[in-house]
Amino acid sequence: MSDVQAIKDALQKYDRLRQEIAKVIVGQEAVVSQILTSIFSGGHVLLIGVPGLAKTLMVQTISKALGLDFKRIQFTPDLMPSDILGSEILNNDRQFEFIKGPVFSNVVLADEINRTPPKTQAALLEAMQERSVTVAGHSYQLDPPYFVLATQNPIEQEGTYPLPEAQLDRFMFAIHLEYPSTTDEIQVVKQTTAESLPEANAVFDSKSVLTFQNLIRKIPVADNVIEYAVGVISKSRPNNPSSSELVQNYVAWGAGPRASQNLILAAKTHAVLNGKYTPDSEDVQAVAKSVLRHRIIKNYKADAEGITTDNIIEDLL
Repeated sequence: MSDVQAIKDALQKYDRLRQEIAKVIVGQEAVVSQILTSIFSGGHVLLIGVPGLAKTLMVQTISKALGLDFKRIQFTPDLMPSDILGSEILNNDRQFEFIKGPVFSNVVLADEINRTPPKTQAALLEAMQERSVTVAGHSYQLDPPYFVLATQNPIEQEGTYPLPEAQLDRFMFAIHLEYPSTTDEIQVVKQTTAESLPEANAVFDSKSVLTFQNLIRKIPVADNVIEYAVGVISKSRPNNPSSSELVQNYVAWGAGPRASQNLILAAKTHAVLNGKYTPDSEDVQAVAKSVLRHRIIKNYKADAEGITTDNIIEDLL
């Protein structure tokens, strides 16, 4: 089968996938689309939203529709790294045996990741970047595909530990969830208070997800599109002479090279999911906010004057 035909087949499955997810998740089409874009790009996602927006249900439904194993970790102040990674125990034969933690799954939901101390947050770093876990000097590989979808509550700041920039950079996308529209909320209430709840059926499996990811990697990108993406990233840095006045005045730190890589990968996926065989500058612009909003660090002046990160990204584009 040619790559073009393989992409066409994958897109048909993608349409069915969206339909299965829509059985359970009412509205939030843009958020679901962004999560799937990140997953097919091979990246991790940070979901930011107030409680009660069905973040956990959304991740669980997407995992089920993709046919992937799913584990949820509730992050709390007393959570230890071994609670995530696993630990060695002495078995009946007086031999040390490694008991795998919940990180050993295709999709890991790190719920309220900013409620646990940095030591435990850092336990996810190796898993996210290297797709492996080291415990007691032994390295254990995680089965592909592997994704971390972390949630963060923006309003409960008491007793929280903000993620450091180095760990934020591991996430391909940062996605903000908003309240549903009145129409969608009415539908949610009707659906969730009925006698039986709808369920999503698996459309993909781990092998077909990996195949789709490999197809995305093969998508060609014109040099001018790469130059445009890298130009956007470089102009987010205040020490760049060609940066705009807004960046010079309101940005403390700009995005790094990983942002350029993620921008092109996400643009490739966005292009394919929208029926194109190569991305253009419009695809870069479509994914730019999700890729950049957690990588551009504002200064105190921006906070004082109400300048948002999205304002800065719009200026860059």
